[in-house]
Amino acid sequence: MNNKFFSKEVKIGNKIIAEGNPSYIIAEIGANFDGDIDKAKRLIDAAKRCGADCAKFQSFKAEKIVSENGFRSMKLKGVHGSWGRPVHEVFRDAEFPREWHSEISAYCKKIGIDFSSSPYDYEAVELCMELDVPYIKIGSGDITWLQMIEYIAKKGKPVILATGDATMSEIDEALRVIEETGNNQLILLQCITNYPSKIESANINVLKNYQTAFNVLTGYSDHSPGPVVALGAIALGGVVIEKHFTLNKEDNGPDHPHSMDQNEFKVMVDYIRELESAMGTSRKVVVEEEAETVIVQRRGLYTNKLIKKGEGIKEDDIVELRPALGILPKYKKVVVGKIAKYDIQADSPINWSDF
Repeated sequence: MNNKFFSKEVKIGNKIIAEGNPSYIIAEIGANFDGDIDKAKRLIDAAKRCGADCAKFQSFKAEKIVSENGFRSMKLKGVHGSWGRPVHEVFRDAEFPREWHSEISAYCKKIGIDFSSSPYDYEAVELCMELDVPYIKIGSGDITWLQMIEYIAKKGKPVILATGDATMSEIDEALRVIEETGNNQLILLQCITNYPSKIESANINVLKNYQTAFNVLTGYSDHSPGPVVALGAIALGGVVIEKHFTLNKEDNGPDHPHSMDQNEFKVMVDYIRELESAMGTSRKVVVEEEAETVIVQRRGLYTNKLIKKGEGIKEDDIVELRPALGILPKYKKVVVGKIAKYDIQADSPINWSDF
Protein backbone atom coordinates (compact mmCIF):
# COMPACT_ATOMS: atom_id res chain seq x y z
CA MET A 1 0.00 0.00 0.00
CA ASN A 2 1.14 3.52 -0.82
CA ASN A 3 1.48 5.05 2.61
CA LYS A 4 0.84 8.54 1.19
CA PHE A 5 -2.16 7.68 -0.99
CA PHE A 6 -5.08 8.67 1.21
CA SER A 7 -5.85 12.38 1.50
CA LYS A 8 -5.38 14.20 4.79
CA GLU A 9 -8.32 16.44 3.84
CA VAL A 10 -11.74 15.02 3.01
CA LYS A 11 -14.60 17.25 1.93
CA ILE A 12 -17.97 16.14 3.33
CA GLY A 13 -20.79 18.42 2.30
CA ASN A 14 -19.52 21.95 2.87
CA LYS A 15 -17.02 20.91 5.54
CA ILE A 16 -13.33 20.10 5.18
CA ILE A 17 -12.49 17.19 7.49
CA ALA A 18 -8.86 17.33 8.57
CA GLU A 19 -6.76 17.26 11.71
CA GLY A 20 -7.00 20.67 13.34
CA ASN A 21 -10.46 21.37 11.91
CA PRO A 22 -13.70 20.83 13.84
CA SER A 23 -14.52 17.13 13.95
CA TYR A 24 -17.50 15.76 12.05
CA ILE A 25 -20.15 14.37 14.40
CA ILE A 26 -22.64 11.78 13.19
CA ALA A 27 -25.91 11.06 14.98
CA GLU A 28 -26.53 7.43 14.07
CA ILE A 29 -30.31 7.15 14.07
CA GLY A 30 -30.23 3.60 12.76
CA ALA A 31 -33.45 1.82 13.68
CA ASN A 32 -34.49 4.35 16.32
CA PHE A 33 -37.19 5.94 14.14
CA ASP A 34 -39.30 2.85 15.01
CA GLY A 35 -41.05 2.62 11.66
CA ASP A 36 -42.46 6.15 11.95
CA ILE A 37 -41.38 8.77 9.42
CA ASP A 38 -42.57 11.60 11.68
CA LYS A 39 -40.40 10.23 14.47
CA ALA A 40 -37.51 10.10 12.02
CA LYS A 41 -37.99 13.82 11.43
CA ARG A 42 -38.18 14.52 15.16
CA LEU A 43 -34.90 12.67 15.59
CA ILE A 44 -33.34 14.73 12.83
CA ASP A 45 -34.57 17.95 14.46
CA ALA A 46 -33.15 16.86 17.80
CA ALA A 47 -29.81 15.83 16.27
CA LYS A 48 -29.54 19.25 14.66
CA ARG A 49 -30.29 21.00 17.98
CA CYS A 50 -27.68 18.87 19.74
CA GLY A 51 -24.94 19.95 17.33
CA ALA A 52 -24.66 16.90 15.07
CA ASP A 53 -23.30 17.50 11.58
CA CYS A 54 -25.15 14.52 10.11
CA ALA A 55 -28.26 12.44 10.76
CA LYS A 56 -27.45 8.96 9.49
CA PHE A 57 -29.72 6.01 8.79
CA GLN A 58 -29.15 2.44 7.59
CA SER A 59 -30.45 1.17 4.26
CA PHE A 60 -31.05 -2.58 4.31
CA LYS A 61 -33.70 -5.12 3.56
CA ALA A 62 -33.90 -8.04 5.95
CA GLU A 63 -33.75 -10.69 3.23
CA LYS A 64 -30.58 -9.10 1.80
CA ILE A 65 -28.66 -8.82 5.05
CA VAL A 66 -29.56 -11.81 7.26
CA SER A 67 -30.26 -15.50 6.73
CA GLU A 68 -33.29 -16.69 8.65
CA ASN A 69 -32.03 -20.28 8.72
CA GLY A 70 -28.48 -19.22 9.50
CA PHE A 71 -29.46 -17.39 12.66
CA ARG A 72 -31.89 -20.10 13.71
CA SER A 73 -29.01 -22.57 13.73
CA MET A 74 -27.04 -20.47 16.23
CA LYS A 75 -27.26 -20.28 20.00
CA LEU A 76 -26.73 -16.56 20.41
CA LYS A 77 -25.26 -15.22 23.64
CA GLY A 78 -24.65 -11.60 22.68
CA VAL A 79 -26.97 -8.71 21.90
CA HIS A 80 -28.67 -10.58 19.06
CA GLY A 81 -29.70 -13.26 21.53
CA SER A 82 -31.19 -10.69 23.90
CA TRP A 83 -33.98 -9.60 21.57
CA GLY A 84 -36.31 -12.44 22.50
CA ARG A 85 -37.44 -13.08 18.93
CA PRO A 86 -35.91 -14.18 15.63
CA VAL A 87 -33.15 -11.96 14.31
CA HIS A 88 -34.67 -11.70 10.84
CA GLU A 89 -37.91 -10.34 12.33
CA VAL A 90 -36.04 -7.64 14.24
CA PHE A 91 -34.20 -6.61 11.08
CA ARG A 92 -37.41 -6.60 9.05
CA ASP A 93 -39.11 -4.30 11.57
CA ALA A 94 -36.05 -2.01 11.61
CA GLU A 95 -35.94 -1.46 7.84
CA PHE A 96 -35.73 2.15 6.70
CA PRO A 97 -38.23 2.09 3.81
CA ARG A 98 -36.65 2.91 0.46
CA GLU A 99 -39.60 5.14 -0.43
CA TRP A 100 -38.85 7.36 2.59
CA HIS A 101 -35.24 8.08 1.67
CA SER A 102 -35.93 10.97 -0.68
CA GLU A 103 -38.31 12.72 1.73
CA ILE A 104 -35.95 12.33 4.67
CA SER A 105 -32.99 13.52 2.60
CA ALA A 106 -34.96 16.60 1.55
CA TYR A 107 -36.00 17.24 5.15
CA CYS A 108 -32.37 17.20 6.27
CA LYS A 109 -31.45 19.70 3.58
CA LYS A 110 -34.36 21.90 4.63
CA ILE A 111 -33.19 22.20 8.24
CA GLY A 112 -29.47 22.33 7.43
CA ILE A 113 -28.03 18.99 8.51
CA ASP A 114 -26.31 16.40 6.33
CA PHE A 115 -28.17 13.21 5.48
CA SER A 116 -26.50 9.89 4.83
CA SER A 117 -27.27 6.21 5.13
CA SER A 118 -25.16 3.07 5.29
CA PRO A 119 -26.08 0.90 2.28
CA TYR A 120 -26.12 -2.86 2.81
CA ASP A 121 -26.90 -3.98 -0.75
CA TYR A 122 -26.11 -2.76 -4.24
CA GLU A 123 -29.52 -1.19 -4.81
CA ALA A 124 -29.09 0.79 -1.60
CA VAL A 125 -25.75 2.08 -2.87
CA GLU A 126 -27.42 3.33 -6.03
CA LEU A 127 -30.14 4.99 -3.97
CA CYS A 128 -27.50 6.80 -1.92
CA MET A 129 -25.92 8.00 -5.14
CA GLU A 130 -29.26 9.25 -6.47
CA LEU A 131 -29.72 11.23 -3.27
CA ASP A 132 -26.17 12.57 -3.53
CA VAL A 133 -25.20 11.73 0.04
CA PRO A 134 -22.02 13.53 1.10
CA TYR A 135 -20.26 10.28 2.07
CA ILE A 136 -20.94 6.56 2.27
CA LYS A 137 -20.36 4.77 5.55
CA ILE A 138 -19.40 1.09 5.39
CA GLY A 139 -20.29 -0.73 8.60
CA SER A 140 -17.82 -2.99 10.37
CA GLY A 141 -19.78 -6.10 9.42
CA ASP A 142 -18.98 -5.57 5.73
CA ILE A 143 -15.23 -5.02 6.02
CA THR A 144 -14.54 -8.45 4.52
CA TRP A 145 -17.13 -8.01 1.72
CA LEU A 146 -14.45 -6.71 -0.60
CA GLN A 147 -16.69 -6.66 -3.67
CA MET A 148 -19.06 -4.25 -1.94
CA ILE A 149 -16.18 -2.11 -0.67
CA GLU A 150 -14.85 -1.87 -4.22
CA TYR A 151 -18.31 -1.08 -5.61
CA ILE A 152 -18.79 1.75 -3.12
CA ALA A 153 -15.28 3.16 -3.47
CA LYS A 154 -15.63 3.31 -7.26
CA LYS A 155 -18.54 5.72 -6.83
CA GLY A 156 -16.01 8.39 -5.89
CA LYS A 157 -17.78 9.52 -2.74
CA PRO A 158 -15.82 9.93 0.49
CA VAL A 159 -15.80 6.58 2.31
CA ILE A 160 -16.03 6.18 6.08
CA LEU A 161 -15.03 2.64 7.04
CA ALA A 162 -15.61 1.17 10.51
CA THR A 163 -13.26 -1.52 11.74
CA GLY A 164 -15.07 -3.35 14.54
CA ASP A 165 -14.09 -7.03 14.86
CA ALA A 166 -11.36 -6.54 12.26
CA THR A 167 -7.69 -7.46 12.36
CA MET A 168 -4.98 -5.23 10.97
CA SER A 169 -4.53 -7.58 8.02
CA GLU A 170 -8.25 -7.41 7.20
CA ILE A 171 -8.16 -3.63 7.41
CA ASP A 172 -5.08 -3.52 5.19
CA GLU A 173 -6.82 -5.73 2.62
CA ALA A 174 -9.90 -3.50 2.58
CA LEU A 175 -7.78 -0.35 2.20
CA ARG A 176 -5.84 -1.88 -0.68
CA VAL A 177 -9.14 -2.50 -2.47
CA ILE A 178 -10.14 1.13 -1.96
CA GLU A 179 -6.72 2.36 -3.09
CA GLU A 180 -6.95 0.32 -6.30
CA THR A 181 -10.15 2.16 -7.23
CA GLY A 182 -8.29 5.48 -7.11
CA ASN A 183 -10.55 6.84 -4.36
CA ASN A 184 -8.32 8.56 -1.81
CA GLN A 185 -11.18 10.06 0.25
CA LEU A 186 -11.19 7.76 3.28
CA ILE A 187 -11.72 8.07 7.01
CA LEU A 188 -11.02 4.99 9.12
CA LEU A 189 -13.01 4.49 12.33
CA GLN A 190 -12.03 2.39 15.32
CA CYS A 191 -15.05 0.52 16.66
CA ILE A 192 -15.89 -2.18 19.17
CA THR A 193 -18.79 -4.18 17.79
CA ASN A 194 -20.84 -4.80 20.88
CA TYR A 195 -23.98 -3.02 22.06
CA PRO A 196 -23.12 -1.45 24.41
CA SER A 197 -19.35 -1.92 24.31
CA LYS A 198 -17.18 -1.70 27.41
CA ILE A 199 -15.12 1.43 27.96
CA GLU A 200 -12.15 -0.73 28.99
CA SER A 201 -12.33 -2.45 25.58
CA ALA A 202 -12.27 0.80 23.60
CA ASN A 203 -8.57 0.64 22.65
CA ILE A 204 -8.56 4.28 21.56
CA ASN A 205 -4.80 4.13 21.13
CA VAL A 206 -5.28 2.05 17.98
CA LEU A 207 -5.98 5.35 16.22
CA LYS A 208 -2.27 6.13 16.52
CA ASN A 209 -1.55 2.78 14.89
CA TYR A 210 -3.96 3.52 12.02
CA GLN A 211 -2.44 6.97 11.54
CA THR A 212 1.08 5.54 11.41
CA ALA A 213 0.42 2.34 9.46
CA PHE A 214 -2.01 3.73 6.89
CA ASN A 215 -1.37 7.51 7.03
CA VAL A 216 -5.11 8.07 6.98
CA LEU A 217 -7.66 10.25 8.74
CA THR A 218 -9.24 8.48 11.70
CA GLY A 219 -12.19 8.62 14.06
CA TYR A 220 -14.37 6.49 16.28
CA SER A 221 -17.73 4.76 15.88
CA ASP A 222 -18.53 4.41 19.55
CA HIS A 223 -21.04 2.14 21.27
CA SER A 224 -19.80 2.67 24.84
CA PRO A 225 -21.70 4.70 27.47
CA GLY A 226 -21.00 8.39 27.84
CA PRO A 227 -18.58 10.74 26.05
CA VAL A 228 -15.25 9.45 27.38
CA VAL A 229 -14.24 7.35 24.38
CA ALA A 230 -15.28 10.03 21.89
CA LEU A 231 -13.23 12.64 23.75
CA GLY A 232 -10.23 10.33 23.88
CA ALA A 233 -10.47 9.80 20.14
CA ILE A 234 -10.53 13.55 19.51
CA ALA A 235 -7.49 14.00 21.75
CA LEU A 236 -5.61 11.44 19.65
CA GLY A 237 -6.38 13.21 16.39
CA GLY A 238 -9.72 11.64 15.46
CA VAL A 239 -11.78 13.74 13.05
CA VAL A 240 -15.11 11.85 12.97
CA ILE A 241 -17.28 10.69 15.87
CA GLU A 242 -20.35 8.49 15.38
CA LYS A 243 -22.76 7.71 18.20
CA HIS A 244 -26.21 6.14 18.19
CA PHE A 245 -28.92 8.70 18.93
CA THR A 246 -32.41 8.35 20.39
CA LEU A 247 -35.18 10.50 21.81
CA ASN A 248 -35.78 8.06 24.65
CA LYS A 249 -33.51 5.23 25.78
CA GLU A 250 -36.56 3.43 27.20
CA ASP A 251 -38.30 3.09 23.81
CA ASN A 252 -38.75 -0.40 22.43
CA GLY A 253 -36.26 -1.34 19.75
CA PRO A 254 -32.82 -2.92 19.33
CA ASP A 255 -30.77 0.29 19.33
CA HIS A 256 -32.43 2.51 21.95
CA PRO A 257 -30.75 1.09 25.09
CA HIS A 258 -27.19 1.72 23.87
CA SER A 259 -27.94 5.08 22.24
CA MET A 260 -27.32 8.56 23.61
CA ASP A 261 -30.38 10.63 24.39
CA GLN A 262 -30.58 14.32 23.57
CA ASN A 263 -29.03 15.57 26.82
CA GLU A 264 -26.14 13.09 26.62
CA PHE A 265 -25.45 13.85 22.97
CA LYS A 266 -25.52 17.61 23.53
CA VAL A 267 -23.09 17.29 26.44
CA MET A 268 -20.77 15.17 24.30
CA VAL A 269 -20.82 17.68 21.44
CA ASP A 270 -20.17 20.58 23.81
CA TYR A 271 -17.26 18.73 25.40
CA ILE A 272 -15.83 17.87 21.98
CA ARG A 273 -15.96 21.49 20.84
CA GLU A 274 -14.40 22.63 24.12
CA LEU A 275 -11.67 20.00 23.82
CA GLU A 276 -10.95 21.02 20.24
CA SER A 277 -10.50 24.58 21.43
CA ALA A 278 -8.18 23.39 24.18
CA MET A 279 -6.04 21.26 21.84
CA GLY A 280 -4.53 24.37 20.27
CA THR A 281 -1.21 24.05 18.48
CA SER A 282 1.85 21.86 18.91
CA ARG A 283 3.95 25.04 18.95
CA LYS A 284 4.72 26.06 22.55
CA VAL A 285 4.08 29.77 23.02
CA VAL A 286 3.45 32.19 25.87
CA VAL A 287 -0.19 33.10 25.38
CA GLU A 288 -1.74 36.49 26.06
CA GLU A 289 -3.26 35.53 29.40
CA GLU A 290 0.22 34.58 30.68
CA ALA A 291 1.65 38.06 30.04
CA GLU A 292 1.49 38.92 33.77
CA THR A 293 2.05 35.49 35.29
CA VAL A 294 5.26 35.00 33.30
CA ILE A 295 6.61 37.77 35.58
CA VAL A 296 4.78 37.22 38.88
CA GLN A 297 5.33 33.44 38.97
CA ARG A 298 9.03 33.59 38.14
CA ARG A 299 12.03 34.78 40.18
CA GLY A 300 14.57 37.53 39.65
CA LEU A 301 17.71 38.61 41.47
CA TYR A 302 17.13 40.95 44.44
CA THR A 303 19.39 42.61 46.98
CA ASN A 304 19.00 41.39 50.54
CA LYS A 305 20.76 44.43 51.97
CA LEU A 306 21.79 47.97 51.00
CA ILE A 307 24.61 47.91 48.46
CA LYS A 308 26.48 51.21 48.38
CA LYS A 309 27.85 52.91 45.31
CA GLY A 310 31.27 51.51 44.39
CA GLU A 311 30.75 48.35 46.41
CA GLY A 312 31.29 44.97 44.77
CA ILE A 313 28.34 42.62 44.85
CA LYS A 314 28.92 39.36 46.73
CA GLU A 315 26.92 36.17 46.36
CA ASP A 316 25.53 36.57 49.88
CA ASP A 317 24.11 39.96 48.85
CA ILE A 318 21.74 38.34 46.37
CA VAL A 319 18.47 36.46 46.86
CA GLU A 320 16.12 34.91 44.25
CA LEU A 321 12.57 36.22 44.66
CA ARG A 322 9.33 36.75 42.80
CA PRO A 323 8.37 38.71 40.71
CA ALA A 324 10.98 38.50 37.95
CA LEU A 325 11.47 42.27 37.60
CA GLY A 326 15.24 42.25 37.30
CA ILE A 327 18.01 39.95 36.13
CA LEU A 328 17.10 36.28 35.86
CA PRO A 329 18.63 33.84 38.39
CA LYS A 330 20.64 32.04 35.70
CA TYR A 331 22.91 35.13 35.50
CA LYS A 332 23.70 35.18 39.21
CA LYS A 333 27.34 34.16 38.76
CA VAL A 334 27.77 36.93 36.19
CA VAL A 335 26.40 39.51 38.63
CA VAL A 336 28.69 38.46 41.50
CA GLY A 337 31.69 40.79 41.54
CA LYS A 338 30.02 43.60 39.61
CA ILE A 339 30.55 47.12 41.02
CA ALA A 340 27.44 49.15 41.87
CA LYS A 341 27.18 52.49 39.99
CA TYR A 342 25.03 53.92 42.74
CA ASP A 343 23.31 52.84 45.94
CA ILE A 344 20.98 49.87 45.48
CA GLN A 345 18.41 49.69 48.22
CA ALA A 346 17.69 46.46 50.11
CA ASP A 347 14.94 44.25 48.63
CA SER A 348 15.34 45.85 45.22
CA PRO A 349 15.49 44.03 41.88
CA ILE A 350 18.97 44.04 40.40
CA ASN A 351 19.18 45.36 36.82
CA TRP A 352 22.05 45.42 34.30
CA SER A 353 21.90 49.21 34.45
CA ASP A 354 22.99 49.05 38.09
CA PHE A 355 26.63 48.33 37.06
